[in-house]
Formats: sequence, structure tokens, C-alpha cells
Amino acid sequence: MLPPLPDFLIFLGACLALNATPGADFIYCLSSGMRGGWRGGVAASLGIGTGLTCHVLLASFGLAALIAANPQAFEIMRWLGVAWLVWLGLQALRAGPARFDGTGEADGFTAWRQGTFVNLLNPKTIIFILAFLPQFVDPARGSSALQMLALGMIFVFTSTISCALIGAFAAGLGKMLSHHPTGQRAMGWISGSVMMALAARLAFDRR
Repeated sequence: MLPPLPDFLIFLGACLALNATPGADFIYCLSSGMRGGWRGGVAASLGIGTGLTCHVLLASFGLAALIAANPQAFEIMRWLGVAWLVWLGLQALRAGPARFDGTGEADGFTAWRQGTFVNLLNPKTIIFILAFLPQFVDPARGSSALQMLALGMIFVFTSTISCALIGAFAAGLGKMLSHHPTGQRAMGWISGSVMMALAARLAFDRR
């Protein structure tokens, strides 16, 4: 079901390289870790994993191809994603000085829910999965859908772990900044500004 070992190692290497590339998922986990501690960062990473799992299921069973081929559906998803990122950015900007006190996103549910939608409402993720996973699928090895599903879940696992590590690292940075009033204000402004910048990039970036 999985590719031969040399191809599988290439696939894993590509997954790790892609996971290290800054994007909305990366930035959201970084922001959640800074504001909500390691619990917030890990919960955000689980949300990213939830969104990715939905994308992989859609791609594996052909529904994502229909969305990607339909310009109107793609545009609707893109602008929903823009609106969600803008909302998150405004929430961070209006929240005032961030505190590393174990409240807010550290309870897990908010960070998980927001992380899910950050990933799920990004139509670029659909395009990426449809372009990336089929390169390692060989119909001679069996069902293409099951191969896509297996490879996709491995990608989900590596992405979730990578995002969790980013969130945990950011928790240390957030704790350090939280001891200084200027750092507390900066955490909120940095988080909000980055989310707004990601929204602008998604709004003006073409396929």
C-alpha cells in the first residue's frame, strides 16, 4: 500500500520540509503557544491536524478535486478563510496585553477550534494535497484512494507533531515576554498583525 522504502523516505523528507515552511498553520500554532502556553500550542496543533484530516479525506475520495476545479467554490472558501483570519487578528489586537497565566487558549477548546478552521478554510491546502500526494501513488500497488488516505494520514501526523513542537517552543518565548509589560503588549500586537498579514496574502494571492 505504501511506496517502496526509497520513495517513502523521500515522501517523509518532503513532509518534514513542508512542515517547516511558515504559513497560516505554523503562525497560528506559534501565536497560540505564545498566548496560551504549551497547552494552547498543542491544542492548536490538534486543530490543524483535524482540518488536515478533513482535507485528506476529501482528496482521497475525489471531492477535493471537484472543489479545486470549481472556481466559484474555491473563491467562496478563500474568502471565508480571509474572513476567519481577519476575525482572529482583530480578536488578538483587541485583547490587550497578553498574559501567560494558563487562561484563555490554554483551556484547549478555543485553540483547537480556531486551529481547525484556520486549516479547513484555506483552499490552498486542497490544491497542495491534490498536487503533492498523487506523486507517491501507484495504481499498480492497489487502490489509489487508500494509498492517498494512508499517505495523507502520515502527512497529518508529521504536520501535527511539527505544529505541536512549534507551539511548545513558542510557550517558552511567551513566558519570557510575559514578564515585561512591553512584551505582553507586543505578544497581542504581533499575533494580530501576523494574522491580518496572512489574511491579506490569502485575499490577494492567486492560485
